[in-house]
Amino acid sequence: MNIFTEFRHRVVKAVEALGVEAKDGGALDFAKLGIEPPRDASHGDIATNAALVLAKQAGMAPRDLAEKIAEKLGEDSDVETSGIAGPGFVNLKLADGFWRKQLKTVLDQEAGYGSSDLGGGRKINVEYVSANPTGPMHVGHCRGAVVGDALANLLAFAGYDVTKEYYINDAGVQIDVLARSVLLRYREALGDQIGEIPEGLYPGDYLVPVGEALAEEYGRDLLQMPDDEALAIVKDRAIETMMAMIRDDLSALNIHHDVFFSERDLHADGAKRIRTAINELTMNGHVYKGKLPPPKGQLPDDWEDREQTLFRSTAVGDDIDRPLVKSDGSYTYFAADVAYFMDKYKRGFEEMIYVLGADHGGYVKRLEALARAVSGGKAKLTVLLCQLVKLYRNGEPVRMSKRSGQFVTLRDVVDEVGRDPVRFMMLYRKNLEPLDFDFAKVTEQSKDNPVFYVQYASARCHSVFRQAAEQFGEPVEADTSALDLLTDETEIALIRKLAEYPRVIEAAAQAHEPHRIAFYLYDLASALHGHWNRGTDDDSLRFVKVNNPQLTRARLGLVQGVLNVLRSGLSIVGADSPAEMR
Repeated sequence: MNIFTEFRHRVVKAVEALGVEAKDGGALDFAKLGIEPPRDASHGDIATNAALVLAKQAGMAPRDLAEKIAEKLGEDSDVETSGIAGPGFVNLKLADGFWRKQLKTVLDQEAGYGSSDLGGGRKINVEYVSANPTGPMHVGHCRGAVVGDALANLLAFAGYDVTKEYYINDAGVQIDVLARSVLLRYREALGDQIGEIPEGLYPGDYLVPVGEALAEEYGRDLLQMPDDEALAIVKDRAIETMMAMIRDDLSALNIHHDVFFSERDLHADGAKRIRTAINELTMNGHVYKGKLPPPKGQLPDDWEDREQTLFRSTAVGDDIDRPLVKSDGSYTYFAADVAYFMDKYKRGFEEMIYVLGADHGGYVKRLEALARAVSGGKAKLTVLLCQLVKLYRNGEPVRMSKRSGQFVTLRDVVDEVGRDPVRFMMLYRKNLEPLDFDFAKVTEQSKDNPVFYVQYASARCHSVFRQAAEQFGEPVEADTSALDLLTDETEIALIRKLAEYPRVIEAAAQAHEPHRIAFYLYDLASALHGHWNRGTDDDSLRFVKVNNPQLTRARLGLVQGVLNVLRSGLSIVGADSPAEMR
């Protein structure tokens, strides 16, 4: 239960019970009524602007209305005190009994606690990674992969019907380059001297096994075939092998897509699907023949002063109309985007999210315009841009990978530090902020390493249950009927933190910001560790009290509640909730 949503209902009922009406005798408009934690925690647990947003409608002074609302809310058995601050904010301090009821909810709902019906089953497509299948995943793909995957997990937990999708860029010049690079390795496997890898081809050693497999299967036959026939065979084999490598790399990061969509399918049958998509846009008045004005400044080499087939994207929010057909008659990359988005829309998705690198910022407006044109404004398209990741080891920049020949691979990073540190730390900054990833720091066992600190909290929870079993001579479980024994201020504070989780889930899902989950988990872990440390100094606060089994079972309820939420949040992040640290 989102307690802030719950108290919004209570505030509305309180105002209605007061008989407050709009000056014209109509109903009050509660649309701008807000419920949130006070900025200053000393002011209470919940603050509402009800009096401020309703006073003008009701023809009353804000503080006068605030006094009435505060008095009415003070009658609620879950409210310990109600007061007024500033020009008319109403602040509520909730009773300890209310918080203990929230802990019971956490325990009763187990893994479902924090989940929401916010999405209402709305179909949403999250496309992320979508790297060219020309080699292993590099660390530049890693951040977008984690952000996209965690966001998809978050949205599913918040009640959306989510599809995780990967768009395979398996058409275009880069695939021709890949095929020629593999042919070179194929000749090498046959014993030919190939010398240095020519500039413009892919130099990484990862293509050596592909060439060897082709040599074993075909011998020298590929060299006897016409060039286009040999390249077609090599392209298929190379793409298949590269995608198997990419899937394996993503699996190591605990990422598994539901759909792999091939760009080549859009170009099949003479690019039938692209033609069909453009024809539909044309029928709806979004395509025309015309000339584009020259870009400002120096003209690019590929600019042509000619009549073109153009998408009228400026009519739907873009800066410039976009070409759909090249001078040689082939379709532009954006034309494939048109067909791909139309395919998603016809699959029934009401919202599409694209997770892209920061260097794709120029694509945002054209994709948003495309969504408006294709769906008539019915579908929502969101682009999340992820800034670069810089790798360090003890503060020193990390050199490139020998395997790739050009860059540090995603697998290099996962193999060295583990999946969980990679996933958690890729979320420990907002996606638009640059991220420094230091191998030494993310494996450090200290409070300064967020993933260790959070997972250590999980291990500590498990250790409490092991300790209880040792001291009582048998496993001991939480007892929800004994929760009234939780009276210490830090125990109640821990429950407050647990009660924030549903609100964090909904806010993070609405904002498309999965990093909020990582931040929340760190705060929850900090609260647990702080309470643990108090128990170290004060024996009366320890979780396990052999001379008081009921109190022990109540406190185990608190520990179990923390563990439930840690498991839930770490599951969204894509990391484990360990029983012990090794």
